[in-house]
Amino acid sequence: MKKAFITITFIITSILLLSSYIRQEHVLTIYMIGDSTMANKKLDGGNPERGWGHVLPGFFSEEIRIDNHAKNGRSTKSFIDEGRWEKVLNKIRPGDYVFIQFGHNDAKSDAKRHTEPGSTFDDNLRRFVNETRDKGGIPVLFNSIVRRNFVDGTLTDTHGEYREVPRRIAEEMNVTFIDLNAITHEWVSTLGDESSRQYFMWVDSMTLACCPGGKQDNTHLNVQGAKVVARMAVNEIITKIPSLAPYIRNYDLVVAQDGSGDVFTIQAAINLVPDYRKEHETRILIRQGVYKEKLIIPTSKQSVSLIGENGVVITGNDHARKLNSMNEEMGTSGSSTCYIYGDNFYAENITFENSAGTVAQAVAALIDSDRAIFYRCRFLGNQDTLYPYGKERRIRQYYKECYIEGTVDFIFGWDVAAYFDNCTIHSKRDKGYIAAPATPQGSTCGFVFYDCHLTADEGVENVYLGRPWRPYGQSVFIHCHMDNHIHPKGWRVWHNKDNLNTPTMGEYGSKGEGAKSDQRASWAVNITDSSQYNIDVVLRGNDNWDASEELKKRHSVQ
Repeated sequence: MKKAFITITFIITSILLLSSYIRQEHVLTIYMIGDSTMANKKLDGGNPERGWGHVLPGFFSEEIRIDNHAKNGRSTKSFIDEGRWEKVLNKIRPGDYVFIQFGHNDAKSDAKRHTEPGSTFDDNLRRFVNETRDKGGIPVLFNSIVRRNFVDGTLTDTHGEYREVPRRIAEEMNVTFIDLNAITHEWVSTLGDESSRQYFMWVDSMTLACCPGGKQDNTHLNVQGAKVVARMAVNEIITKIPSLAPYIRNYDLVVAQDGSGDVFTIQAAINLVPDYRKEHETRILIRQGVYKEKLIIPTSKQSVSLIGENGVVITGNDHARKLNSMNEEMGTSGSSTCYIYGDNFYAENITFENSAGTVAQAVAALIDSDRAIFYRCRFLGNQDTLYPYGKERRIRQYYKECYIEGTVDFIFGWDVAAYFDNCTIHSKRDKGYIAAPATPQGSTCGFVFYDCHLTADEGVENVYLGRPWRPYGQSVFIHCHMDNHIHPKGWRVWHNKDNLNTPTMGEYGSKGEGAKSDQRASWAVNITDSSQYNIDVVLRGNDNWDASEELKKRHSVQ
């Protein structure tokens, strides 16, 4: 009996702990129920049609989940009768939102969908509201977006009483109401007949596989139109649902593989950035996914910010010995997954990867950008992973809280002042090299590793802090924690075997099992004053660039 009691107690405790864990892990969710003007769309044949709910995730942080259950052709009646509402209802948790927008199909005459204003349409909306509240959720009522119906040059309503019922029910039941019909009516009316077509599904014949014969659809939105309507809805949400306002984000472009963005690839988004847009930052959200691209951000694309959702990876598998389209070896520079040339570049929460393996040099990112900032990014590869490249000019780059891994010379570069602040530098093989700078004679700084943690795969040993790629290479480690994989000598020569007085390679305030400063190579620099390696000294330059303040500004923009 005692044993059974203990078993039952254990089971109950486990269930309670699991329930608590599930509650803690619940992400605040906006459920969307409605018709085709809100719904997610199929992408076959290059289909550009989007419901405004399809693109809504690009306007919210990852702290909010958009779960869109809107479906083409559904009315309040058919949505309930088909069990779609029950499915949503079972998911709702306290604090979740339910966005409700019907009307287009409730007006249809067929018995499976038709409802009457003042009767069944009202009752169904009341049901959605009451049952949402019963689950602790928060209902929000929308009316239908306008249909593009011009008569003698004037936009004319087609929804009648169906556009007014949601307003009445909202007043009756004290529910937030967003008059999307009035907002979109004003927008389309202002644009006029011809100009408004560019936002709806007007497609020329023989341009898209999804509709080879062309299309003239005045109800459904294309990508551009859905973005505009979603933005209108979000602007209303900010004022009418202030609890959601802190989660709203503003991006110029959104990249998403599921069709919820402006484009499907990062390169397509970069191509849309205005050339030499120097006075304004272009913010691009990259939604979760693995993007297999050879990405090029040209010199003309300046002040670009790439913001990644969790799990964003830009990957490629080119390497130095791989043959290009001209049947020539690519070489180290040609192997890069990503090329960044535009100045004032910013990247946050993005993984740059070269997955070629250990076959040859294989660059994850070649970065010839002055005043570039990388925040909480990852650079994955083996030999020659990260290539700060300032061969034609002196440039500055700031890496904050990044993870960089590799085997041989996996952080290497030309005339660059690169500052690695609180980064993890991870070695993947024995007898490797971390830094390989090629700093021109007379330059004040090369690579500075400040407060970084040097780690390695299990069993890896005898890794050197670096070696000078060219005679005057500069690389220093300041206040870094070094695990026991670091070779006692720390540094090794390369091209400068006959002159060991030219490189500036040393450390100050090292910590950890690998910090054996008394055993370092005899030619290593003895640093007695670390203040010369403070970020403001290394990166400020003639234009007084404040990298720390710039990071705060770029990161905090909503």
